[in-house]
Amino acid sequence: MSETAGFCAHFLGPKSENEVWLRSQVEAVLDHLFDWRKGLFAGDAAAIGPEDRASAQFQAGRKALETRLAELTDLLRDEAPTYSPRYLGHMVSETSLPALLGHFTALLHNPNITSKEAAKVGVPLEAEAIAMLAQMVGFDPQAAVGHFTSGGTVANLEAVWRARFRLDHRLALGLALAEEHGVPLDPFAAAHMTEARARELAARYGIEDADMRARSAVLGNPLEIAERLGRASGRPWRGPVLLAPGHKHYSWIKAANVFGLGEEAFWPVALDAEGRLSPAALAVRIDEARAAGRPVLAVVGVAGTTELGELDPLDAVADQLAELRDRQGIDIWFHVDAAYGGFFCALSPDEPLLGAAQRRALRAVARADTVTVDPHKLGYAPYACGALLVRDAARDRVSSFAAPYVERAELGAAPWTRTLEGSRPATGAAAVWLAGKTLGFGPEGLGAVLRATLRGRRAIAEALAQIPQVRLLSPADTNILCFSVAEEGEALSAANARTAALHAQIAASPGFSMSRTVLGAETCGDLIDAHLARFGGRRDADRLVLVRCVTMNPFWGDPAVRQDLLPELTAEVARAVAATPAVAGA
Repeated sequence: MSETAGFCAHFLGPKSENEVWLRSQVEAVLDHLFDWRKGLFAGDAAAIGPEDRASAQFQAGRKALETRLAELTDLLRDEAPTYSPRYLGHMVSETSLPALLGHFTALLHNPNITSKEAAKVGVPLEAEAIAMLAQMVGFDPQAAVGHFTSGGTVANLEAVWRARFRLDHRLALGLALAEEHGVPLDPFAAAHMTEARARELAARYGIEDADMRARSAVLGNPLEIAERLGRASGRPWRGPVLLAPGHKHYSWIKAANVFGLGEEAFWPVALDAEGRLSPAALAVRIDEARAAGRPVLAVVGVAGTTELGELDPLDAVADQLAELRDRQGIDIWFHVDAAYGGFFCALSPDEPLLGAAQRRALRAVARADTVTVDPHKLGYAPYACGALLVRDAARDRVSSFAAPYVERAELGAAPWTRTLEGSRPATGAAAVWLAGKTLGFGPEGLGAVLRATLRGRRAIAEALAQIPQVRLLSPADTNILCFSVAEEGEALSAANARTAALHAQIAASPGFSMSRTVLGAETCGDLIDAHLARFGGRRDADRLVLVRCVTMNPFWGDPAVRQDLLPELTAEVARAVAATPAVAGA
């Protein structure tokens, strides 16, 4: 029995090994749909009769559809074979059968989970699926809330929306106290007062919701509110800042843009020598924001960086923010972008394939206010499926809206009132629900799948390390492997040229798919220097070019697959290394 036997029933397999079973289940789902439609309103007359089906127009339409469908399936034969262990290019892999079948089943019914009226089953199904993901990351599933999105970018924007609501609420309270009662206004302190402090001040001074709504920069004119904040505080109001690590995902620049903060409001936090967020640099940034009178909209930590799959020291960040809250009454929103790495929370807390620092970081995900996860990455769900997880309902508050055509009081609050996206499919919720009910999001379910990917990454690293010119990047926290190509003592510019040439050869070959990434010296200078030191290289360029292997396919955990593919992979890389050109003056 292979090491993947525990979960191989949950994947189609690289050679469609579970084809017969999947075909039977797809047929069963279709049979259920057909029976449901025929039986629900049994007395209704048929809308498509024998004469319709016999008509020339009907036959021509059906023939055209068959022809174009065949054309589409033929076109997709040239699509990237992301299902195969040979695909190591990006954060996409085989989908699990539970997620695929859940997605397919919901797709046929096509509920719109904008409201309970439009999705009687879809809305409660979403709540159950969100509770499963919340429990996986360490939230209390009874208290946590959230919803599915089209992906991590939208989920990150949703987190900013919630953080902004709280910050705006606190600032409005501080402005009301200043304008009505002469209480001195420090915008930073006001924006970061704790919930208990806000309630106490509002009660003491009789501040009502209407008083704060009249001073909300979100509900009113933001330019006018900025002027009033400036007058009350005695210094120009420059708005809040967003703190995220230097390896940030592009969605954070988008967030600053979309929410009208201006890209200047995105303040990157320096990385440490290993390319992770530096808690010391974060402390400096928070102090700089306080000195500038600019509240921190949110502190962002990353679990599974896009380039390297690294885990920021989330435990240290959470400790730092907790100390500010407990000792100084400064409550700063903490968001964890775990779009990729959040699913490693499914592993056992003492998982030996992860380092101690990585295990601590994953345990600290539960200390965030909000968390982004992408089931369409390491949840092995079909696209598009992201999710925002919120620790409790109090943190899920956003500006209120009204749309009578989708609201019915007896059905409770409609989901659309707290989502940036209006119409949303139930496919992601159904995919996660069925995966959670079958494979499961614990150590013996999805955890076993992810352990297989970690073993695969280690095996590939050990094999490539036998090629003298291959320089593995360290650290490698999860299942992403990066390397460059360089001769001993070679300059960075020459190594970059070799690495780029190798990637071009791999990309032109049908055998394996790998991606390329670039680390800039501005944010990753120490990491680049450490990498160069391993082969005596010298830095004469401001960036490091890397080949990137994302070992998401769980079948790399199977020794038989490794025995079959690793020699071929190693040989292909070795041939490409040998063909890389020497650079004059290197």
